Amino acid sequence: MGALKSFFSKESSAGVMLIVATILALIFQNSFLDTFYTTFLHTPVEIRFGDFEIAKPLLLWVNDGLMAIFFLLIGIEIKREILEGHLSSLWAITLPTIAAVGGMVVPALIYIYFNRGDSFALNGWAIPTATDIAFALGILSLLGNRVPISLKIFLMALAIIDDLGAIIIIALFYTQELSLLSLIVASLAIAILALLNYFNVTKKGAYFIVGAILWISVLKSGVHATLAGVILGLFIPLRTKRSIAKEIEHTLAPYVNFFILPLFAFVNAGVDLREISIEQLFTPVPLGIMLGLFIGKQLGVFLFSWSAIKLKIAKMPDRATFFQLYGVAILTGIGFTMSLFIDSLAFNDSAIFNYADRLAILIGSFLSAIVGFLVLKMATRS
Repeated sequence: MGALKSFFSKESSAGVMLIVATILALIFQNSFLDTFYTTFLHTPVEIRFGDFEIAKPLLLWVNDGLMAIFFLLIGIEIKREILEGHLSSLWAITLPTIAAVGGMVVPALIYIYFNRGDSFALNGWAIPTATDIAFALGILSLLGNRVPISLKIFLMALAIIDDLGAIIIIALFYTQELSLLSLIVASLAIAILALLNYFNVTKKGAYFIVGAILWISVLKSGVHATLAGVILGLFIPLRTKRSIAKEIEHTLAPYVNFFILPLFAFVNAGVDLREISIEQLFTPVPLGIMLGLFIGKQLGVFLFSWSAIKLKIAKMPDRATFFQLYGVAILTGIGFTMSLFIDSLAFNDSAIFNYADRLAILIGSFLSAIVGFLVLKMATRS
């Protein structure tokens, strides 16, 4: 029990769990267990009340349902960081914001360059713009106190702003045909959440009941259901005598890091390697994803950060060097769970690219993790 407790208390453990889940998914999909794996993903799950029903395969319950809990945690985290954390002052937020913008713009341009002229492929422009905060911080934590704490704060703030960017992108660009009735119900639920927050209601059940109504209405509206999680997180009180936002964050974090995200990786990372050739990996979509993550993210984050520091718009993180900053910039190319999530929205879980797009995410993310770690190791030695 002591060894397990020690493992789950380490910051790198969440990243390890994601790797294990990915390896298991690849083994299941590429062995005699592939039929079981496919059946598991498409297990029908239904909730029915009279004429009202939600019927989806297990894969979509994970992507639309459990991931809403992950985004709830992101919503609380964004609120906490803006009100009293690393994003609470203009000076603190400047460098990670500029870096995050660079880390979204450059990868998107690289992807668009390779896929210009193909309207369907262009739906995936946002795939290489994401950063997996759990994985990236896990890799950084492997270096311990050899990396200045200011760089960890920089990466954390950058990833949070990156998540906020991903939320805006999902809301604006990955929304289907809208249902007016569902949007009205969702608006009413948001208004009730605002009132609960205004009157400092500290009953968690009240927020979760309204949050469930919000999730169902958003799910039925055509807007992606995970956005309901973010909205709920932003309305949960933080600065009350009993901060239920911090209580919920503390309670949910282990379940998200050690169950929801690994399960998401397991159901989405099962790429059939037997069906993918080297030639397919060098077609425009996979190439745009791989180069966007591994080259675009590091160039965008580092060059925008370097320019901001040199122009004295922002300040270099304390006790850090440009070499170390470059190593952290490479780590932002670990898109992994967030990139897989956006991929599922962009191509609607379609196998049109024979899953070479998902393999490209894994390759780009693992290259960024390995090279980023090695560069940071060299930078801390020097």
